[in-house]
Amino acid sequence: MKPMKKLLLLLLFVSLYINSQEIPQGFIDLEEVVPSLIVDLRYGTSENFMGNPIDGYISKIAVGTIEMAEGIRKAQNTLNSYGLGIKIFDAYRPQKAVNHFIRWSKVQVDTINKIKHYPKLKKSSLFELGFIAKKSGHSRGSTIDLTIIYLEGKNKGKEVDMGGPWDFFGGLSNYDFPHLSKTQKYYRKLLRETLLASGFIPYEKEWWHFTLKKEPFPETYFDFIVP
Repeated sequence: MKPMKKLLLLLLFVSLYINSQEIPQGFIDLEEVVPSLIVDLRYGTSENFMGNPIDGYISKIAVGTIEMAEGIRKAQNTLNSYGLGIKIFDAYRPQKAVNHFIRWSKVQVDTINKIKHYPKLKKSSLFELGFIAKKSGHSRGSTIDLTIIYLEGKNKGKEVDMGGPWDFFGGLSNYDFPHLSKTQKYYRKLLRETLLASGFIPYEKEWWHFTLKKEPFPETYFDFIVP
């Protein structure tokens, strides 16, 4: 086969592959709907409990169902009135990423980020304790991990102090963890009440984790890759 013909066939294959990876109907790029949204998809980096990029995270685009996006837009508008905004750590998560979590949990010697993310727990217990799930609400497209950032002043762009980091597995992440400062309790409550008013249900063990109450795909676990 001539080099030019090979090149044309390769380009055709790449084009078909990209088209096959389009976001399905009912999903949307959250930044298209939510003004001034900050996206920091840490599962596409080494800044997560595994310490490595997770399967399925090849894009920096955060997507979710259209209904969830509208809820986040409403929450953003509320927080903007306080001079605050939303930063997203994770939104839609393909099932292949969850499968990666499962494989990782079985390799007991792989504990790169244990000190930072689960210092007092055995990695084998993370599923049992509810910090990781074999079927994640994120894969249904209407669950989101997020925090609050400052939009004004000397701390503009920085995350507010929530009393504990995203994806920390332990009591510190519980919404009502008792040993928090007044400021930390205030911001956790503000985030929670804002999301509740915007149609979301909180997860008690993780202050950052919320699921849309009326999610459009409650029984479907998607596995598409965001291009």
